[in-house]
Amino acid sequence: MKKTGFIFSCLLVFTLMVVIIGCSSGTKESTMAKKEISKKTPLPPPPIAEKIKKELTIHGHTRIDNYFWLNERENPKVIDYLTAENNYLKAVMKHTEGLQKKIYDEIVARIKQEDQSVPYKLNGYFYYTRYEKGKEYPIHCRRKDNMENPEEILLDVNEMAKGHDFYSVSRGFQVSPDNTFIAYGVDTVSRRKYTLHFKNLKTGEILPQKIPNTTGSPEWANDSKTVYYVTKDEKTLRTHKIFSHSLGTPVSEDKKLYHEADDTFSVGLHKSRSQKYIFIISYSTVSTEY
Repeated sequence: MKKTGFIFSCLLVFTLMVVIIGCSSGTKESTMAKKEISKKTPLPPPPIAEKIKKELTIHGHTRIDNYFWLNERENPKVIDYLTAENNYLKAVMKHTEGLQKKIYDEIVARIKQEDQSVPYKLNGYFYYTRYEKGKEYPIHCRRKDNMENPEEILLDVNEMAKGHDFYSVSRGFQVSPDNTFIAYGVDTVSRRKYTLHFKNLKTGEILPQKIPNTTGSPEWANDSKTVYYVTKDEKTLRTHKIFSHSLGTPVSEDKKLYHEADDTFSVGLHKSRSQKYIFIISYSTVSTEY
């Protein structure tokens, strides 16, 4: 995924600054600028969402939500309304486009373009992530035994992201204990519903098996053939089931190992530091169980 942390904070500040400057009516200059713009290009009327009465009853109490229909992600009416909102925003903020670019360019100029994480050693390899100038996505690499040996690129997310408006590789990707395979999750929608992929690091082959709707953070068994993973509830995105997958077998044959039926709990996986055990974690707001 794109650089997070610092760049996210900067862009958030940038957005707030532009909104405040663009929407502020506290100065004569701002008001006059808006009036001048509106004379040349009349602003479109703000979109108004349709009210559709929906009764929702819980704990013996009924309430009315007139905008419940807006949670229908695939409804063409919802998409049309969001498109209208975006178009209205662009029209209202058009007089700040020059300022937006100026602030954005300044933020980018203060970010180190060529960067690299601190390497860590695992199972005979040093792993690290680096960024190249002019590229937005990370390159995940490793070197055998020491940092002077040749670099091996595991995943170049810049190449993988081509053709996508959004592309994120989960931070929880895992290399098999025999150093042959990497299991990694990909999200192209930005809902953190990762599809697991498997790559042979010796041949570069991407295996045909794909496992949808996971957390993107699998764990390998020590046989380097079995992978454990967590799936999400399709509606709530709660992590609730754990499966095992054997490389080379159909995903339809994967075995369900655990199901957290209590919807106040979520589940996860964690391999012990000794590499001998894999823990199932069930957690809620006030308690955690292993």
